[in-house]
Amino acid sequence: MATLSEDEIRRRLTSLEGWELVDGTLRKQFQLASFPEAILFVNAVAYLAELLDHHPDVEIHYRRVKLTLWTHSEGGVTEKDIHAAQLIEQRLGKAMR
Repeated sequence: MATLSEDEIRRRLTSLEGWELVDGTLRKQFQLASFPEAILFVNAVAYLAELLDHHPDVEIHYRRVKLTLWTHSEGGVTEKDIHAAQLIEQRLGKAMR
């Protein structure tokens, strides 16, 4: 699977609220109401990632969770990353606002 151009990534990010292109990766920070909610959110992301067989890097800082997506085998952002971000938003993002 080929990496997407920076222009294509930026165009696709217009429909993904809060996601950014940072150092060749897709990133978003989620703010949760409590630490237990942050852990529940991460568990839900882990479940989706297993279904997709595509796993984000996850950082947990108390109530903040930062997700980073990129296709390691390709060395950049691919369609898999866009799709994973879309599913995270559709299934989990709105619940976290």
